[in-house]
Amino acid sequence: MLTFETMKPNQINTTAELPIMEEFYTIQGEGFHSGRAAYFIRIAGCDVGCVWCDVKESWTAGNHQLTPLDTLVENVVNSGTEFCVITGGEPCMYDLTSLTNKLKSKNIELAIETSGCYTLKGEIDWYCFSPKKFKAPVDDAYKKADELKVVINHPSDFDWAEVHATKVSVNCKLYLQTEWSKQERFLPLIIDYVKNNPQWKISLQTHKTMNIP
Repeated sequence: MLTFETMKPNQINTTAELPIMEEFYTIQGEGFHSGRAAYFIRIAGCDVGCVWCDVKESWTAGNHQLTPLDTLVENVVNSGTEFCVITGGEPCMYDLTSLTNKLKSKNIELAIETSGCYTLKGEIDWYCFSPKKFKAPVDDAYKKADELKVVINHPSDFDWAEVHATKVSVNCKLYLQTEWSKQERFLPLIIDYVKNNPQWKISLQTHKTMNIP
């Protein structure tokens, strides 16, 4: 693998390699697929800048290594998983067509976790859309969303979540998730909100309570 301290996302040959912060086989801890075994590929690079992000070390692509796509696919297959989650950073900063085609050719089911601020390039089975206030989503994110997951960090976020819910399809699953460091404050509010608005469900970061990646 090659290091590329000065490389920018648009200079990467995504048909052959991607900057990877980490990859690991674990249990999906959040949202619709919570509790399911999954191989995670965390792609480095993000310009959204959430102040409460718990993986800020993923923001700068040049701090991480370029990994050949064939190596990534081999690692996923060798894990024995049927399900792979592509996350970041913001993975849709990159053209993921080659990576997703290679994984799909191995019969791997694919999900992506994205802020929706870039148009997805690649074939994905499950699109988890988690919009952020720091950068507006593209219209295509609302069309593709299988799951809308809104992080509650402030009381106004409930109304903000409802605005986004009006823009996704009627089949999109709706989730509210407390920002981890404010769980004690906001989880009771989310519980009450979901009881009064049952179209929403609660997403918990169960991987953190299980102390796994």
